Amino acid sequence: MPSAPPQISTRVRILTAGILSATLFTALTGSSHAADLVQVYQQALANDPVYQSARYSLRAGEEKITQGRAALLPTVGVNGSYTRSGDTMQNSANTYTLQLTQPLLRIASWETYRQGKLSVAVSEAQFAQAQQDLILRVGQTYFDVLSAQDALSFLGAQKIAISEQLASAKRNFDVGTATITDTNEAQARYDLANAQEIAAQNDLEVALSKLQQIIGQAPTPLSTLRTKVQLSMPQPAVIDPWISSAEQQNYNVLVQQVSLEIAQSEIKRNRAGHYPTVDLTAGRNYTNQNSQLTPYTNGRGYANSIGVQWNIPLYSGFSVSSKVDESIALADKARSDLENARRTAVLNVRQAYLGVSNGLSQVKAYEAAEVSSLSALESNRLGYQVGVRINIDVLNAQQQLFSTRRDLAKARYDTLMNGLKLKSAAGSLKEEDLAQINQLLGPPAP
Repeated sequence: MPSAPPQISTRVRILTAGILSATLFTALTGSSHAADLVQVYQQALANDPVYQSARYSLRAGEEKITQGRAALLPTVGVNGSYTRSGDTMQNSANTYTLQLTQPLLRIASWETYRQGKLSVAVSEAQFAQAQQDLILRVGQTYFDVLSAQDALSFLGAQKIAISEQLASAKRNFDVGTATITDTNEAQARYDLANAQEIAAQNDLEVALSKLQQIIGQAPTPLSTLRTKVQLSMPQPAVIDPWISSAEQQNYNVLVQQVSLEIAQSEIKRNRAGHYPTVDLTAGRNYTNQNSQLTPYTNGRGYANSIGVQWNIPLYSGFSVSSKVDESIALADKARSDLENARRTAVLNVRQAYLGVSNGLSQVKAYEAAEVSSLSALESNRLGYQVGVRINIDVLNAQQQLFSTRRDLAKARYDTLMNGLKLKSAAGSLKEEDLAQINQLLGPPAP
């Protein structure tokens, strides 16, 4: 994967460019205004702790290049000593040495430097994956809130319809044109709707709490999906290009590809334990010796030195061979992890693609079912008024209509989310994809 690190680096720079604008957005917007999907995402960029953790992890990972390069650069140090000796401490010696060492032949250090560059590529890919995950989390929690709002809204409308039917049943019972059974059935449906409304309110509060966890503040009213919106398949509308993209561009796959290169480099680094090392050394030594008992040894002066230092390892208790065997096994593990990452990416693409494809079919089916359910409700209401339908028929038709509308809304949200998941699995999910969905949103629900 020679071209992966530059690709990752470029994409990461693009992704991080939005952080400053997101921070500015958070400072300028107030909590009284409605927020759409893009605005919520910008808030998440500035406040989501998971994303911030990934950003700091990237910053830490970028230091691996400097750390690896350090083993190839010269080291300079000063060491010295000052001692006094003798019965009355009449002898003194003061020495110091300025030492420079420049590695000339150190195979292990070169492999460490190469691993540092590869480690940066891993950090960049992990950060890019973290931003894709943030897009998915924002989208999922956003639509979870809308779905919970829809469920609560439909239950409220259903309660109103049931209450009207309950009042009608009571009136008919009072005038003797209906039995108490109609009233009891309507009352039971109304009580059940009350219980369901409490559960729906709880679901909405939980969904809002999850969104607040990401954006760091209480959510404002959210823009909702416009009615009669037309959804379409992501392009290309065939699965093979998506699979090919997942095998090559999925960020988890890229991470495992680079991890395999690091593992193979680790084999070379450990084998270097058998190889000789050569260093260039240069030094300047200063000595100042003073003795009252042996004045002829007194003196001070400088001495310069330069040379080559080499070392040939002969025996280390088989530790080098053991480390080589260990690194070979870890390279095999990395190769298996890469294959697993590829298969997982392909599986995610297939699932998301089928989710979009079947979701579009589901949406069409629910749209047709909504029309049919509305016609059935009107027919049952008319039949109840003329006496050919009973109260339970109207209640069932009402429940079917509101359930269909709820399922239709959820099918739309799921289809949009599967489209984002498809692009994420293929490694091509971007902020622009959220902006495209954002165009499908309208004013918040009252």
